[in-house]
Amino acid sequence: MIKIQPVTLAGQVVRLEMLSARHVPDLTEAGQDANIWKYMVYGTIQTSSQMAELVEELLRRQEKGTDLPFAVIHLTTNRAIGMTRFMDIRPQDHALEIGGTWYEPSYQRTAVNTESKLLLLAHAFDVIGCIRVQFKTDSRNIRSQEALERIGALREGVLRNHMILHDGYIRDSVYYSIIASEWPGVKEYLVRKLQRSAKD
Repeated sequence: MIKIQPVTLAGQVVRLEMLSARHVPDLTEAGQDANIWKYMVYGTIQTSSQMAELVEELLRRQEKGTDLPFAVIHLTTNRAIGMTRFMDIRPQDHALEIGGTWYEPSYQRTAVNTESKLLLLAHAFDVIGCIRVQFKTDSRNIRSQEALERIGALREGVLRNHMILHDGYIRDSVYYSIIASEWPGVKEYLVRKLQRSAKD
């Protein structure tokens, strides 16, 4: 059985630190673009009180042991520019999901996401000892699906009518996974991609 504990994961571009109420002001500022929330299950979050409620909910899930949420800190600015988390943690199966990820638009399609995924996956496989890491995305979110496929995640299938969103939309979810035997290849790809970003 795997054991997941609070941790700080530091790279060259970002630091993933345990989410807390002190991140609310930065996250509120980072989350002002409505497009961030288009496919997120919680709906649009743009006020300080809404962000505080989300943080409180994620911390409650952490207490239950199902989630481990992180604030994504951009090292150059030392600001929280988004969130990500381990979720659907299943210690008995040595498995978890990476999700709930969003970034301020100016940091999208940059080294921020590449390094965040590398830090999370390396911790999951190399430190925690996971044999499976999964991802899920709204079937309408083609950009997210293409990004997962680029890093080497395998598309497993679609859960039809998987969940009803805040606006009543009935969402199909596309599931992806990386398993332990695939991790070395994925890791190599992410490291190379980061090295290319550093040269640009």
